Amino acid sequence: MTKILILYHSKHGNTAKMARLIGRGVESVTGSEAVIRCVPDNGDDNHLPDLAVQRSDLQNCDGLIIGSPARFGNMAAPLKTFIDDTGAEWFSGTLSGKPAAVFTSSSSLHGGQETTLLTMMLPLLHHGMLIVGLPYSEPALLDTASGGTPYGPSHWSGNDSGRAIDHGEKSLCLALGKRVAQIASRLKNTAPE
Repeated sequence: MTKILILYHSKHGNTAKMARLIGRGVESVTGSEAVIRCVPDNGDDNHLPDLAVQRSDLQNCDGLIIGSPARFGNMAAPLKTFIDDTGAEWFSGTLSGKPAAVFTSSSSLHGGQETTLLTMMLPLLHHGMLIVGLPYSEPALLDTASGGTPYGPSHWSGNDSGRAIDHGEKSLCLALGKRVAQIASRLKNTAPE
């Protein structure tokens, strides 16, 4: 099986919903499994303990997709703290050569979605990962009136964080999961033993 780790932080549940959609996209590819894990608030391991990320999740994945709410144009602190603590994985090359992608949600339409996506890519590049985006061959990218960028899926949740993920945003989440799984599968099946 090709395992894609979908690692997210979610305050109001919207990023978690996106993670599940991306997971459906991953699992639409034969032989691929979505491993969905969260980074709890402030190191609270009691929050969704069955979903809390473990170091072994990074070691066992064939690809990584990370998601976070937009926080002043950057990822949320709990996810950043987790990534900042991956020095051992960086040193050993655990993630090097594997595909990676990013996704985000924000309460305002211009709440820093693109900068959040771009800044989440930086540590993945330092890990030697291969960044996967969304091509404009995805029809929803051309028609979106809310979230969605070539850097990765995004969702506009509204001021009360209650706006549902719309059809275009959903389509881009599914497409990203499928795309990363396909690339990871190709890389895994052509890698020298």
